[in-house]
Amino acid sequence: QVQLVESGGGSVQAGGSLRLSCTASGYTYSSNCIGWFRQAPGKEREKVASVGGYGDTYYADSVKGRFTISKDNAKNTLYLQMNSLKPEDTAIYYCGGADSWACDNFVYWGQGTQVTVSS
Repeated sequence: QVQLVESGGGSVQAGGSLRLSCTASGYTYSSNCIGWFRQAPGKEREKVASVGGYGDTYYADSVKGRFTISKDNAKNTLYLQMNSLKPEDTAIYYCGGADSWACDNFVYWGQGTQVTVSS
């Protein structure tokens, strides 16, 4: 059974940094598209960043220049380095895995980790 488990969430002041991690079991990061999503209360879930199966990266306009997605294939761990955090970054962050190298069908999900940014 595929399991994705996030960690690293917490509370931070505006301008601070956090690094989220997502470790997978029964799933291969080296060949599938994987990414980070977030959902704030009353808002739609949005894709924050992703890495395709061939190493192509995507960032939402709202986080470009501040967030960096990376992965360690040997450890099967996905990371999201978040710098210059803003209150509007407050949300539950989820890692997701697609069913192929492409990033158009995410089928596996973690349970989420809360990120709270105070002003």
